[in-house]
Amino acid sequence: MLFEPYKIKNTLLKNRIAMAPMTRNQSPGGIPTNDVVSYYKRRAEAEVGLIITEGVEVSHKASSAYPNVPRLDSKKARDGWKRVVGGIKEHDGAVIAQLWHCGGFRKLGMAPNPEVPGHTASGLVRPGKRVAHAMSSDDIKETIDAFASDAKYCEEIGFDGVEIHGAHGYLIDNFFWNGTNERKDLYGGSIEKRSQLAANIVKAIRSNVSDNFIVGLRFSQWKQQDYEAKLATSSEELLKVIKQPVDAGLDYLHSSMRRFWESEFKGSDENLAFWTKKLTGLPTISVGSVGLDSDFIDMSAPASPRNIDKAISDISNKKYDMVAVGRALLADHEWVIKMREGRIKDIIPYTKEALYKLY
Repeated sequence: MLFEPYKIKNTLLKNRIAMAPMTRNQSPGGIPTNDVVSYYKRRAEAEVGLIITEGVEVSHKASSAYPNVPRLDSKKARDGWKRVVGGIKEHDGAVIAQLWHCGGFRKLGMAPNPEVPGHTASGLVRPGKRVAHAMSSDDIKETIDAFASDAKYCEEIGFDGVEIHGAHGYLIDNFFWNGTNERKDLYGGSIEKRSQLAANIVKAIRSNVSDNFIVGLRFSQWKQQDYEAKLATSSEELLKVIKQPVDAGLDYLHSSMRRFWESEFKGSDENLAFWTKKLTGLPTISVGSVGLDSDFIDMSAPASPRNIDKAISDISNKKYDMVAVGRALLADHEWVIKMREGRIKDIIPYTKEALYKLY
């Protein structure tokens, strides 16, 4: 089943393999270059079923935290994305833009608005470290509007959908996490209230795009600030985390793990993606060191190819619907073809050099 066509909403994919979103820092001024166009086009030509772009910083004053990350807030940037989408569509590929607000990872002095600090739910960037701006109701409304407006831009450009980045300690995840959300209003307190920002963003996007446009959400238990962090310690709590965003109009969920083969909750052998699908019934993507012999700890650490028998088995048994491949696809754009043909020995191993060049 992994290498067979799969449909999300009305978008037909060549297979059930997605390219995971990975920051490349190769878009000066927020504008995707011709090298970025070629980078994505090569992977579409090499039969990646769904390309999820690197994070695209939403058009909000406090969204940026890294250099040369693509945006949507200029005509040149949108024209750059049109070329990216065009290159992918030349090879009948499908592509979703990941919309990203960096939240507390931003520091004063960072471009493009050096006077603006990082924004978080309560000023916390991790438990006990309050160095960011605690968002006001107006800040939250501006952020929701930015996601909705940028999603509309994406639809006009020709993307098949958008994925909301709600993982890894960034803004939306900062609201999800009880370690960083101490708000007493609509957006904090209970698990359900900490999920309200994500739900409101989904709702705003859904009302601003057509019915056929795909809207997904990536979430994680782990944070860059704390690999052992948990939004939910049981399946019952997990449902409380994701129910409101799902009910607001999501089309899929992307469950981010560092090691996709590990179980998520005590008393079960199943991973986070399994529970996400079981609880919601939505198409679910599983991700976390797929196709590599070492898990994600440090992007500079080398990793060699390994078989994907477990992913193939899990999908055949309908435990989840797709797998996303990250570092392995950075190193070898033909990973899907080689893996399908059983040519594991021909796959180029991942090294840190893959980070610095758009292969």
